[in-house]
Amino acid sequence: MNITEITLVASHRPETLERILRTVRHRGFTVIDMRMNLESEKIWLDFTVQSAREIHLLVNQLVKLYDVIDVSADE
Repeated sequence: MNITEITLVASHRPETLERILRTVRHRGFTVIDMRMNLESEKIWLDFTVQSAREIHLLVNQLVKLYDVIDVSADE
């Protein structure tokens, strides 16, 4: 299993966190740790995911989400 830490910045809207977590689940990843801060109408999300799948499969989908501003992944 691969464990990867992801940092994501997105616009603050009621449905944003739900959309991000749904994408993580649909792509076959499990969130094993998560921290979120709200600052200047943006959410800063640091989370760790685990999966046998390659991380680029998830990152490529996260960057397509409407409210997502930036995504970076550190293995």
